[in-house]
Amino acid sequence: MRPDDLKFQKSHEWCKIDGDVATIGISDYAVSHLSDLVFLDLPAVGSTVTAGESFGEIESVKAVSSLYSPITGEVLESNEDLGDNLEWLSE
Repeated sequence: MRPDDLKFQKSHEWCKIDGDVATIGISDYAVSHLSDLVFLDLPAVGSTVTAGESFGEIESVKAVSSLYSPITGEVLESNEDLGDNLEWLSE
């Protein structure tokens, strides 16, 4: 993905829309400021997310931050391996 393909929120989540599917993530800036990530809670497949509302949390040794959805829709996939490999967010 390229930064010019992404739409960013002020809360540092991003969204990339491809047809009727959107991919959501968090910015490099947010990851670097949280540092030392220890936990990630993502929504389950089949659940609904609502634009502007919290859909999960990311925790570091410094703080716990809510993740806010940039769009409303159904979760079709979730990166289930990410919670056990938080270092991927920094790469």
